[in-house]
Amino acid sequence: MKSRPYALLIAAPLLAAGLAACGGKDDAAKPATQVAAKVNSGEISVHQINTALSRVSGLQESQAKQASQQILEKLIDQELLVQKAMENKLDRDPKVMQAIEGSRRQLLAQAYVERTMLAAAKPTAEQIKAFYAGHPELFEQRRIFRLQELAVNARGEQLLKLQAQVPKAKSMNDVANWLKSQNMKFTANATVKAAEQLPLEVLARIHAARDGQILMLPAQNAVVVVQVAASQPMPLNEKEATPYIEQFLQNQERMKLAEKEVKGLRESAKLEYMGEFSKLAAARTTSAPATAAPTAPAAAAPDSGDYVGKGISGLK
Repeated sequence: MKSRPYALLIAAPLLAAGLAACGGKDDAAKPATQVAAKVNSGEISVHQINTALSRVSGLQESQAKQASQQILEKLIDQELLVQKAMENKLDRDPKVMQAIEGSRRQLLAQAYVERTMLAAAKPTAEQIKAFYAGHPELFEQRRIFRLQELAVNARGEQLLKLQAQVPKAKSMNDVANWLKSQNMKFTANATVKAAEQLPLEVLARIHAARDGQILMLPAQNAVVVVQVAASQPMPLNEKEATPYIEQFLQNQERMKLAEKEVKGLRESAKLEYMGEFSKLAAARTTSAPATAAPTAPAAAAPDSGDYVGKGISGLK
């Protein structure tokens, strides 16, 4: 929903200049058209291109013109397909109508949340300083880690056996060979990650580990055996870290505002579950306090090739 102002500023003058150049001398005084291309009876507007262009991250000014042309070609293909879909009355297909309505609702909800988030205040200098001091593993003692990982589908008795075996292992080969002997499925991966790319819960344990140490970490759909193969100190001073901390703290504040707004809307709404959903809702309400568990570290599924996770949002 949000557009990047700098992208629009880059795109509009370039597109206007390109379109104006297509005319002759008599057209020099005419304003640049807002139509980038005509496709049968339809049109592709400069606004459509700018909107798509604004979603491209890391775009340099020198790349904007070429990117605009590529986007235009894709929009032309899309327009041709839309025209054929309309000819075939696919816009009246029940499944398509449901999908369109679902997208509309999602966009409206997202727009409202984003507007709510605009009220998030920037963190103060004191808050930034406190965050820097409270997380030396991210800044003063920041390291780059070379990790060896085995994502294991282990549950119940198998998990208990693995937990007992890992402390005995001298290398990841020992763990892998043992897993094979137990016919336990696993996926291997090697990665290099900076401290800020790790979830805070995971970082605390990996930061405390010595090079060569093997750890077990929980994940969403697996258990991950990780060895810190090597690490290299690469600290950030407070001045270097400030923009990242500021972004992270502001993102946190935005999420709090969004969660507070949704909670308030739920509390003030007349909400009634019907049919089978009323039983499920009642059961969930009754069992929630007893089944609540600590949040697991953000991690990918075993087959994703990135088992430790993407790290804390906003500190990249």
